[in-house]
Amino acid sequence: MTLIDKIPDMTDEGVDNMLANARRLQESGTSRQQEQAAEIIPALETAAAERRSRRLEAAAAKRAATRKPAKAAKAVEA
Repeated sequence: MTLIDKIPDMTDEGVDNMLANARRLQESGTSRQQEQAAEIIPALETAAAERRSRRLEAAAAKRAATRKPAKAAKAVEA
């Protein structure tokens, strides 16, 4: 099983950490590490973006669910 195959099972924090490490290795690693980082970075970036989007959507839905309707707030004031 390759690292790319393990990405769906990783936590959000794990994906973010691995992406940071891969970017670091791409800049300062050995030539082999740089090659490996270049192979995995696109998959990690995609996974990180999808997970970030899901978290933002969930947060927006939670805020919307707890927000009072505007008309009800105005009726109470009157």
